[in-house]
Amino acid sequence: MGLLTPDLPPYDAIAWSKLPFAERGRLACESWAIQGYGSPIGVYLVYALKVVGYIAGWMYFCRFTPGMGELATFSSWWLQPVAFCKAILWSLLFEIVGLGCGSGPLTGRYWPPIGGILYFLRRGTTKLPVFPGLPIIGGMRRSVLDVALYGITLGLLVRALVSPEIGSSQVAPVVVAVALLGVLDKTLFLAARGEHYWTTLVCVWLATDWVPGAKAVALALWFWAGVSKLNAHFPTVVCVMTSNSPLLRFEWLRRRMYRHYPDDLRPSHLAEHMAHAGAALEFAVPLVLAFSSGGPSLVLGIVLMLLLHGYITSNVPMGVPIEWNFMVVYGGFALFWAHPDASVLEVGPWPIALLLVVALVALPLLGNLRPHALSFLLSMRYYAGNWAYGIWLIRGEAYRKLARLTKSAPWVYDQLDRFYPRPVSVALVSKVMAFRLMHLHGRALPLLVAKAVDNYEDYEHIDGEIIAGLVLGWNFGDGHIHSEQLLTAVQAQCRFDPGEVRCIFVEAQPMASDKQRWRIHDAATGLLASGELSVREMQTRQPWSDRA
Repeated sequence: MGLLTPDLPPYDAIAWSKLPFAERGRLACESWAIQGYGSPIGVYLVYALKVVGYIAGWMYFCRFTPGMGELATFSSWWLQPVAFCKAILWSLLFEIVGLGCGSGPLTGRYWPPIGGILYFLRRGTTKLPVFPGLPIIGGMRRSVLDVALYGITLGLLVRALVSPEIGSSQVAPVVVAVALLGVLDKTLFLAARGEHYWTTLVCVWLATDWVPGAKAVALALWFWAGVSKLNAHFPTVVCVMTSNSPLLRFEWLRRRMYRHYPDDLRPSHLAEHMAHAGAALEFAVPLVLAFSSGGPSLVLGIVLMLLLHGYITSNVPMGVPIEWNFMVVYGGFALFWAHPDASVLEVGPWPIALLLVVALVALPLLGNLRPHALSFLLSMRYYAGNWAYGIWLIRGEAYRKLARLTKSAPWVYDQLDRFYPRPVSVALVSKVMAFRLMHLHGRALPLLVAKAVDNYEDYEHIDGEIIAGLVLGWNFGDGHIHSEQLLTAVQAQCRFDPGEVRCIFVEAQPMASDKQRWRIHDAATGLLASGELSVREMQTRQPWSDRA
């Protein structure tokens, strides 16, 4: 692996692309276990520079407040309430433009490296309205209204960021605009990390003292993230992350993540212990910080927080929520360290308390019990491996019909061909298949692919994340945004013939249930089959195998 040269798998990628599913899956997973995605070192340097730019942008906007923004006086202003508010506003702007989560090659977005503004400010691009079919607000393609509201929202965010103070007059228009954007296209609310940034801004706007409410949001993020890891999926996440870590490049360690490489790629006892420790740490952070009013317990809570997010960030997880992790850590200091006496029990007035109960308790609980009903982001089920996902199987040259869509990104191999020969492009995309199979939920695919198509070798196997990036301009692990609603919108514009596109949609595992639901659709004819699979039974299988 070099600065710009990827670490290629030990198989001929073109020959690999013609193999049966099981053989493709086995080779790709064996390669992932030792090599991970194989991204060049230069890719990680770009992400590191992006974080520097993110922090520099926040400091720049802080300079519009007298006495703030200078590096020389950093210690005197970085924990000020206005600095925190500007960090939230800047993070929202950063994400909604497309620079944060879901950007760059580690999310299957090669060229251009962002979607975001290239789609959201372009008329005719595909969107996912909350109320599809309704006049004016329910169209599947972005209208002048959508583009204008998005542009206005960007302007409102910049207006707030260049203001000397942050109050209701700066925050209220942003809160309203982002909510309206979410109605017109739910993708935008998710891309803005609405469950975190929007909810916090509502507290800043309406709460008597917004610090307790902002603390409640932060505590909920950690707590529900811990809850989401109380299942059999998380050990596979530990395996996948460790195999892909840019720092833990030790083959002996990567081998130890699995029971017996290469024959048995289920999580080893070491991976399971690491998963339990990670879940315990995710619970420990909010429990310690929630009940600390200063002193050693507060120091302990901050140290635990740094360990948690330091480990996550150092692994550079797929989806790259790097800036978001920095914002969460900064919030830990700006809220808990700077205001140790502020209690979440002091949230008020009562409408704000009620809103937070809904956003921070009811919705995450609903999303864990009925994951098909809610995005994993609104459910706060962060990087637990238990996600909804989709696989799009596109026959032959039918992918060329996607050119009928208004979009800024070309077909995935055409993106990579700008940088590498076609065999290298195919090799890199093969790792996306491995990423999906290596997670526990991916073990449904050996059974479902056979139900979806008769001749697998005739189809291009494309993860729904890549399709969402191409079509919507944003993807971040939420299988709901590339399921039936997107398929309907794509089919209306591309008009695939029966059998040309088959989609497999697998839902997340509900809490207190052993089942994961699945559906298979044909783009032209609709639902072909549906059913459930036992998660416990999937644990007995290898990622590529349809047998226990």
